[in-house]
Amino acid sequence: MQPNYRRCVACRQAAPKETFWRVVRDYSSHQVQLDRGMGRSAYLCRNAECLKAAQKKNRLGRSLKAAVPEEIYQLLQQRLPGK
Repeated sequence: MQPNYRRCVACRQAAPKETFWRVVRDYSSHQVQLDRGMGRSAYLCRNAECLKAAQKKNRLGRSLKAAVPEEIYQLLQQRLPGK
């Protein structure tokens, strides 16, 4: 069975979705959250360069069509390998 591929909003690399962080704007509450919920999703590579680029250029916000709280970026920063 083929894996589900997704694309990073920062570097545009396509890979199986398990290799990315998933950021979701919930369809009912319009809250931006990590890893769970149904609604518009954006995917981000699990490395510091993509996280920095996504934050600097507001790639997650544009992809989700919603403002991304600073807490989301802080949580992703904590999840970086080696932290």
